Amino acid sequence: MTRGTSRRAFLAGTGAAVAAPALGAAAPAAASGRPSGVVPGVDVLAAQGWSLLRGQRVGVVTNPTGVLRDLRHEVDAMAASGAVDLVAVFGPEHGFRGAAQAGGSEGTYEDPRTGVTVYDAYGATADDLAAMYAAADVDTVVFDIQDVGSRFYTYVWTMYDAMVAAARAGKRFVVLDRPNPVGGSPRGPLMTPAFTTFVGKREVVQQHGMTVGELARLFDEEFVPDEAGRRVPRLDVVEARGWRRDVLWEQTGLEWVMPSPNMPTPTTALVYPGTCLFEGTNLSEGRGTTRPFELVGAPWADHRWAEALRALDLPGVLVREAYFQPTISKHAGATCGGVQLHVTDPHRFEAVRTAVAMLVTAKELYADFAWRYDSYDPQRPYWVDKLSGSPRLREMVDAGAGVDEVEAAWQQELRAFARLRRPYLLYPGRSS
Repeated sequence: MTRGTSRRAFLAGTGAAVAAPALGAAAPAAASGRPSGVVPGVDVLAAQGWSLLRGQRVGVVTNPTGVLRDLRHEVDAMAASGAVDLVAVFGPEHGFRGAAQAGGSEGTYEDPRTGVTVYDAYGATADDLAAMYAAADVDTVVFDIQDVGSRFYTYVWTMYDAMVAAARAGKRFVVLDRPNPVGGSPRGPLMTPAFTTFVGKREVVQQHGMTVGELARLFDEEFVPDEAGRRVPRLDVVEARGWRRDVLWEQTGLEWVMPSPNMPTPTTALVYPGTCLFEGTNLSEGRGTTRPFELVGAPWADHRWAEALRALDLPGVLVREAYFQPTISKHAGATCGGVQLHVTDPHRFEAVRTAVAMLVTAKELYADFAWRYDSYDPQRPYWVDKLSGSPRLREMVDAGAGVDEVEAAWQQELRAFARLRRPYLLYPGRSS
């Protein structure tokens, strides 16, 4: 269904609901008995003839993942439908069509297929985005990007800034929801205000276990008023049909479209909430290989790392001794020793715990292990602090803390976040 939340409706505990018409026969159930015919919010809206957007000048924040189930891009489908007055597209990190690498974008240009102006929204502040809304004269901003469930994946913060801009500019905001590919349970430490950046702008845990629609509801109530002085005038979330919190990507029946160049498979998304922490070290996190974030290593790492990790019997994963040569980023062109994670049971696998075990054992084994140090930010020089949300993880690993001790340190704040997010959840299934 479509859930619209105005201030009055939200405070009353209700929201306007628009029932979606039938979208054909349901897909066969997965072998596990869980649903396999998940319908993204964009397909629900298209089946309604885009009625929620009629009579408005529409700008869309999206990237290559903004596709219908038949893999047509929604911008192309909206433009071709004649039912949507599409006046702007806003491209996030990697760009609208997805051609740019990490930390890059495609610039501002006219889309040759639709003739619509594509604005470069990567790195744009809320004020910048509000100026883009004014330049395009939009009435409604639509957000539709496939997230991967990790706080440091920047698309949710593009959405957050876009919402702050919409609140300031008095624009309606519509989220076309999609499944969280790594499920609905939260894991890991909380971001703290002193360490916020574009890889974590607000107090959300490392693996948040929410869809973008659920995050939008939380942002609108808990965080947007802090920066905009008010909530979004009208927030609508078009829910994905058929998703449960215990359903992972392979059970959705949907095709995987790479959200970014280094997120090639659903397995990458499974490990990313943990192994992205290696961006904050001097080890390669596998960028420049065909298995980014599954492969981690350095020229000085060897077989002992895999042996140490296998001895821990981590749930849902086998650890293999591996050697690789990254073509870009850290240690490009050098042969790295290290490990590859082989997820054997996605429902038991814990990405954050696995990464903590990897950090603890690497620190114990290798004198060459070091944290990335950013001299441009002398007050907060360690990138891993910005990824994990505070200096605590780094300091505990340096002090020789074990995996259980490190994880125990954030359980109280994790429970508090689970309570905070509860009113904003939209989908059934286990939520903690």
